[in-house]
Amino acid sequence: MHAQSLRTLIKALRQKQISSTELTKHYLDRINKANELNAFIAIDEKHALSAAANADKLLKNRDGNILTGIPIAHKDIFCTENMTTTCGSKMLENFESPYSATIVKRLEQQGAIVLGKTNMDEFAMGSANENSYFGPVKNPWNKAHVSGGSSGGSAAAVAAGLVPFATGSDTGGSVRQPAAFCGISGLKPTYGLVSRFGMVAYASSLDQAGIMANSAEDLALVLNMIAGFDEHDSTSIDQPIPDYLASLNRPLTSMRVGLPGCFFHPDIDNDIQAAIHAAVRVLEQAGAKVVDVNLPLHSLWIPCYYVIACAEASSNLSRYDGIRFGHRTANAESLRELITRSRTEGFGVEVKRRILTGTHLLSSGYFDDYYLQAQKVRRMIQEELHEVLSQVDVILGPTTPSCAFKLGEKITDPTQRYLADIFTVAANLAGLPALSIPAGFSKTGLPIGMQLIGKHFSEQSLLNIAHNYQQSTSWHTTRPKEL
Repeated sequence: MHAQSLRTLIKALRQKQISSTELTKHYLDRINKANELNAFIAIDEKHALSAAANADKLLKNRDGNILTGIPIAHKDIFCTENMTTTCGSKMLENFESPYSATIVKRLEQQGAIVLGKTNMDEFAMGSANENSYFGPVKNPWNKAHVSGGSSGGSAAAVAAGLVPFATGSDTGGSVRQPAAFCGISGLKPTYGLVSRFGMVAYASSLDQAGIMANSAEDLALVLNMIAGFDEHDSTSIDQPIPDYLASLNRPLTSMRVGLPGCFFHPDIDNDIQAAIHAAVRVLEQAGAKVVDVNLPLHSLWIPCYYVIACAEASSNLSRYDGIRFGHRTANAESLRELITRSRTEGFGVEVKRRILTGTHLLSSGYFDDYYLQAQKVRRMIQEELHEVLSQVDVILGPTTPSCAFKLGEKITDPTQRYLADIFTVAANLAGLPALSIPAGFSKTGLPIGMQLIGKHFSEQSLLNIAHNYQQSTSWHTTRPKEL
C-alpha cells in the first residue's frame, strides 16, 4: 500500500478499496516501527484518526476534495495550530502557534490528514540533518549515512514509505539535496509561487516552501493544491495558476536542455557523473536536444549565498530573545543576562555560527565590503542564469557532488558541509524553480539525484521533463529495504 503512487491511493479511496482510517493506521504503524530513522519530531495520532474518520464520512457520500483521506506530514518549520512548531530547536521546543501556515491550511482544505511534523536541521540551517536538537535523521537506504538537510526528516519519511508526500522548505537546496540523498523527487517552486506565510524565516529573500514525493506526477498533483496568491504573504505573486498535471505527457521534441561543463569537474563522484550522462541519453532518445552551456560565475555561488543567508539569518533570529516567546533561561539577574543566556542555551552550534557570521557581515566597516558586494554578485548570477535560460528551456546536472555521506563524517568541517549545496544555491539566489529526481545508484547502493533548473514559473516544463524521464526509467519506483 505504501509503495503506491499518490494518484493510485486517491483512486483506491474513491473506489472504497480502502478507507482513510485504514490508510492512516497503516502509515501510523509504519512510523512507529521506524523510530530508528528519527524522521518525526511530533506525531498526532488522535487528531489524525479523528480527521480520517471525518474523511471516510465524506468519501462515503462521494463528497470531499482531491486529497480527502490522504495522510501527509509537514516539516516542523511550518506553523500548525494543533501541534508544536519547533524548527528542530530547543529555542522553540514548546512553542504552540496560534495559527497555521497557508500551505498547511490549503492542504487541509483539500482533505489531507496530517500525521505529524518531521525532523529538520535547526532553523533549516544544515545540509545533513545532523543539527537538530532532537537528534540526526538517518538515511533509509543506509542508516549509517545522513538523510540530507535541512528537510531530511521529510525526505526520509517519504523514502521509507511513512507518508505518501511531505512538505519541505528550500533556502539553498534544502528540498532538493535531501531528495537526492534519499532517492525521491523534490520541488522548489519559483520564489513567490507558493506562500511563505507561516513558514518560520531563516533567510527571507531565499526561503521557499516546497514539496517532496516519490514522482514528478505526485509533485504536480500537490503543486496544483498549494500554488497561488496569498494576501498574507508580501512576496506572493498574483498570477493565473496552470494545471500542472495537464502537460506532464507533452513530448520533449521541442525541448532544449542545457548541460553546464562546470557541473562535471573531477571532484564530482564518478558514479554521479556516469548517472547524469546516462540520464541525458534517455532525454535525447525522448526527443530533447542537449546543448553545452557555460556558467562562468559558478565558483561564486557558494560564497555569495552564505554571505546573504547568514546576514538575513542574523536579522531574522534576533527576535528570539527570551522575552516574547521561545526558550527563556531560568538563571538571569539582568535584562542583558536574560537575553544572552536564553540565546546561548536555546541555539545550537551551527545556528550560533551563522548568527555570528551574519552579524559580523552586517557590522559597520564590513557591510560594504561583504554584504553589499554579495548583493551585486547575486545580481550578476541572476543575469547570467537568465541569459543561459534564454537559450535553453532547462539547465540539467547533478543535484549534489556526492551521495549521502556518513553520519558525523563532516560534522567538524562546516566548509565541507556547505559545499554539499554547490549545485543548488543558484536557484535560490535567482528565485528560479528547480527540482531533483532519482537518476540511479552508486556502487555502494546510495541514491543519485538529477537536478533541473528552469525559467521563472516554468514548473510545467520541469515536471514535464521529469515525468518523461520517469516514464522511461524505474529509479523513482525503487524503494529501500523494508523496515
